[in-house]
Amino acid sequence: MITELDKVNFNEETKGGLKLVEFFADWCGFCTRQEPILEEMDKVWIGRVNTDENRELAQKFSISSLPSFILFKDGNEVERFQGLHSKFDLMNIIIKHLK
Repeated sequence: MITELDKVNFNEETKGGLKLVEFFADWCGFCTRQEPILEEMDKVWIGRVNTDENRELAQKFSISSLPSFILFKDGNEVERFQGLHSKFDLMNIIIKHLK
């Protein structure tokens, strides 16, 4: 399940555990292609921030390319990456932070 994030729920939703957050926009072609891949990852908590509707969050995290991903562990950023990624690549990034 993918959770829609905004400035109201962002901190609460990302504070505990390992959380993958995608920053996207509806007009972004790579973001559109990334969405079904994220939906396949039903065992992973994923949040999405629409940068057009949440410009404050995009600015806070200095998002300049879409899609952009930030992996949070207990509320702290542990990894950041951009672009279209396969399920395999995303899972490998997540798994290395489970230890």
